[in-house]
Amino acid sequence: MLICDEYLTPASLDEAFAAMEKHRGHYRVVAGATDTLPWARQGRAGDVHIRALIDVAKIPELNEKKTGDRRVRFGAATPIQRFLDDPALGRAMPCMPRCAVWFADDQIRSLATIGGNIINASPAADGTPCLIAHEATVELAARRGGKTARRKMPLESFITGPNKTALEDGELLVAIECDALPGYGGSFEKVGHRRSLVISLVCLAALVKLDSTGRKIEDVRLAIAGIGPLPLRLAEVEKFLRGGPIGMERLERAAAMPVELVASRTRQEYRRDVVRGFMMRGLINAARRAGADAAALAPELEAAYA
Repeated sequence: MLICDEYLTPASLDEAFAAMEKHRGHYRVVAGATDTLPWARQGRAGDVHIRALIDVAKIPELNEKKTGDRRVRFGAATPIQRFLDDPALGRAMPCMPRCAVWFADDQIRSLATIGGNIINASPAADGTPCLIAHEATVELAARRGGKTARRKMPLESFITGPNKTALEDGELLVAIECDALPGYGGSFEKVGHRRSLVISLVCLAALVKLDSTGRKIEDVRLAIAGIGPLPLRLAEVEKFLRGGPIGMERLERAAAMPVELVASRTRQEYRRDVVRGFMMRGLINAARRAGADAAALAPELEAAYA
């Protein structure tokens, strides 16, 4: 059983920092709180006692959203469901709606937050490959010397290991900023032990922008998780694909490149097969959604990786 003495709902960052200072060393910050009970059960026996749960979900700054032509900013308490029902967010972040579909179920998506998905820093987190492909930065805030101090850093640097981040004592994740990529085709591929509420064994985010002919890759962004301790940006694969034509031989070469990056403790051969297949399917789906010339994507290629 999870027991807390106080459940606090600060209405501002100042109130949140005051609660964190008062209960220093004896609090847990929550927003959607969908991972709180699983966290309490994991590796523990008997009751788990926390003096204070500090729920930051209602703080206005953590719920803001600004969608521009080049950049997107959204608060850390943004529910995963927003990426499905907010058309502006969906256009700016083309693989996030497909990621959100795979994220648990309707009830959990309505509560679970993008900030919580980042802070948990699971090696198999669904949201982080998409955000890394969008070159996301995180904004952190803390009260230092009576004033609110802020800092920003790339999401790739913020996640330092399995369930570890660069979050310092007394800090809150406030917001995420990333590139807006309207006009890109997006894809998100995921597999796990089971279909319902699945935890990823491998998940891949793919973003593709084509030239005016629909036959050449103008830009591509790829990120993967579940194959090692950290999510990875596939920069070498991007470099290989960028500027080249869409074609079976080129895509197959690209799909083979990250296979040797698999460094998980279990099921390595299976994951290598999955990575190769996901790379093909993710690139094909993203290119098709970006408006690829149908003749450039051979029908037998699409059928094989549908």
